[in-house]
Amino acid sequence: MSENRKPLDYFQKASIYDLLACYYKYTNPAMHVYFYQKHLNSLNKALQMTNTSSFPQMYRPAGQAAVRVIHAAPGAPNVDVYVNGNKLLADFPYKKLSDYMPIPAGKYQIDIYPAGNMTETLISKKVTVEPGKSYTLAVIKSDKFLRLLSFSNDPRVPAGETKVRFIHLSPDAPAVDIAVKNGDVVFSNVSYRQTTDYLGLTPMTVDLEARVAGSKNIVLPLPGLRFSPNEAYTVFAVGYAKEEPVLEAIVAKD
Repeated sequence: MSENRKPLDYFQKASIYDLLACYYKYTNPAMHVYFYQKHLNSLNKALQMTNTSSFPQMYRPAGQAAVRVIHAAPGAPNVDVYVNGNKLLADFPYKKLSDYMPIPAGKYQIDIYPAGNMTETLISKKVTVEPGKSYTLAVIKSDKFLRLLSFSNDPRVPAGETKVRFIHLSPDAPAVDIAVKNGDVVFSNVSYRQTTDYLGLTPMTVDLEARVAGSKNIVLPLPGLRFSPNEAYTVFAVGYAKEEPVLEAIVAKD
């Protein structure tokens, strides 16, 4: 009968297993791990049946958050991402953006290792996610080390409209202005690791460009960006401005 199940069935099972895992957390560690694994398995089955890219708007169980990960650290190896000791993503490459993954709201220990190598932690950080919210966790370069940044997403859009924001994740690029090609600036002076607010737009296809802040010098053309109705977007700038891999944009629906 499992073939007749719906995503909602697995979300409900995941919620029950999460409650059981919490119940046994301090009294019986083995049972806690057992039910937490069943919780994750149920979530994975639900996601396999679901268009996960639209998860935040489509369905979010009470008490759940949604998280996705982007590997934006140029030159860094593929990574394995662990949440509370459980592998969430395996062999995750540079420029990859994961689908949204639902998790119960709360505090989590995030550990990131080189793919297949748990002897060297690249990042170890605690992250808090709130119910009803969605997040992008960005693996970035910071000097010789990697860091994990958390950005709150807002996929809500008035009917028939669209919106976009810009996140600067290029470690050697200067602060930039995002402007219409040969036209006005729409986001000004965005520095590394910064995100803009969302800008509401009429749905359109538009040519943009990233300029050195306060100048007309173009560091990254952004031609033919299409913003469809009823969608929210994030434009990520990743890569290097002066070396390989080169600066480029990743456009994602939120």
